[in-house]
Amino acid sequence: MAGVNSATVESAAYRRRWWTLGILSMSLLIIGLDNTILNVAIPTLQQEFNASVTSLQWMVDAYVLVFAGLLLTMGSLGDRYGRKRGLQVGLVVFGLSSLFAAYAGSSSQLIAARALMGIGGALIMPSTLSILTDVFPREERGKAIGIWAGVAGLGVGLGPLTGGILLEHFWWGSVFFVNIPVIAIALLAGLVLVPESSDPDPAPIDFPGAILSIAAVTTLVYFIIEAPGHGWTSAFVISGLVAGLVLIGGFIWWEIKTDHPMLNLDYFKNPRFSAGAGAISIGFFALFGMVFGMTQYLQFVQGFTPLEAGLRMVPVALGMAAGAGMSHRFVGRLGSNKVVAAGLVGLAVIFVTISFWEPDTSYWVIGFTFFFLAFSMGNVMAPSTDSVMGAVPEAHAGIASAMNDVTRQVAGAFGVAVIGSVINTVFTGRMSDAAASLPPEAAAVASDSVGAAARVASMLPPELGAGLITAARSAFTDALGFAVLVAAVIGVIGAVLVGKFMPARHLPAAVPSPTAAADDDLSGTKQASESTTH
Repeated sequence: MAGVNSATVESAAYRRRWWTLGILSMSLLIIGLDNTILNVAIPTLQQEFNASVTSLQWMVDAYVLVFAGLLLTMGSLGDRYGRKRGLQVGLVVFGLSSLFAAYAGSSSQLIAARALMGIGGALIMPSTLSILTDVFPREERGKAIGIWAGVAGLGVGLGPLTGGILLEHFWWGSVFFVNIPVIAIALLAGLVLVPESSDPDPAPIDFPGAILSIAAVTTLVYFIIEAPGHGWTSAFVISGLVAGLVLIGGFIWWEIKTDHPMLNLDYFKNPRFSAGAGAISIGFFALFGMVFGMTQYLQFVQGFTPLEAGLRMVPVALGMAAGAGMSHRFVGRLGSNKVVAAGLVGLAVIFVTISFWEPDTSYWVIGFTFFFLAFSMGNVMAPSTDSVMGAVPEAHAGIASAMNDVTRQVAGAFGVAVIGSVINTVFTGRMSDAAASLPPEAAAVASDSVGAAARVASMLPPELGAGLITAARSAFTDALGFAVLVAAVIGVIGAVLVGKFMPARHLPAAVPSPTAAADDDLSGTKQASESTTH
């Protein structure tokens, strides 16, 4: 009787799989939005709270730091205690912390709220992908992951536009309050449409591994974030990065040594897992670094308001959705390795074209560039994610999903830090002559960033101010052009490595075990049942 009930539940879950994907995508959408929606509100928050530069930075980074640090642990707990349960708890935490953020009365309260949102995000994101992997059979999973990846990119691209529209018509807290109705719908619909799943034979909780992973990722991300401000060669940053690498080494040592590792490192022996994770890292390094530079280019160089800049970033969302959505068809014809490698080459080529931009480059050029850049990224993101998830037994989908997400966050933070450092270094060098006639204090401020140069220019006599802002726009465009060439080189290197090491099709799971074998048997039974149903 239990077998009949199990089959009935499984059949119902299969029939509702596309509805389930809709709820998972809705849950994921708020994560993507939250990654970028706050950027357009920073000037407003600075005025509202009279916030320091450090406070503004931590309004953004507190979320990233907590989110990245907890992903592996939350993914592992989802496998053990239930992925639907993890998703629902994450949505509740994210919703309550969004409400706290919307009505925060100080910078410190908002930073605390953002950290709590990171906890919710770390529960939500790996749960969505691991539930998807459990619900969809192998032959449909590539298409489903393509939609999942497209929605993730859609949220990132629509964040600036949504934030701009809300700030135009409502108070600053609306950029957080907008999460509440989406979360309410996802929670209520998810109770019915999202099935529960977990590891049928969970190992004991790996407490040392969890502690080491949190400490390692948090330390590494923190010092990557701090590096541009302190300087990459400062003792503070070098010692912090070394500490992060030592903690990673300790985590690896423990996971090899323990009988029940949180993350089985043998997964990396599967080239689809390791190459997929590497391709995701390279793609997000380039994408996050590019978005960091482009938002400044649109507002400070081209002179658009936050709302206008957000509207002009919409092609990023459309391109990501189109590229990720179509990628499974390309993979079916060409194989994952060729599609991902072509996507990375596409990124590199487009980055090279950006290096030819001028301060007054037409938006038609910019818009088409954004679309094809994101289209290429979609063809990297979706097949690489499918490669990672397909290389791991379904019982461990939560930890695999978390590993997939950790690579994005760490690589994205690294991309912003490195690309930002290159931009700042080149910008400062280019501005030395233009700022030489200013008082030393004003010259130092004007050479710090294009936004700072604009503020200094607004306080100067019109003729001097116009000359300074023209020089700053030209210097930033040159700096951006140099930075994207760095990203292009990394993209080409990634394409070569993916083309060489990533298999075109799925291989058996990297870690054959009784659990994995049971999973394979269940998967075969599931697919046979599905065929009978149809």
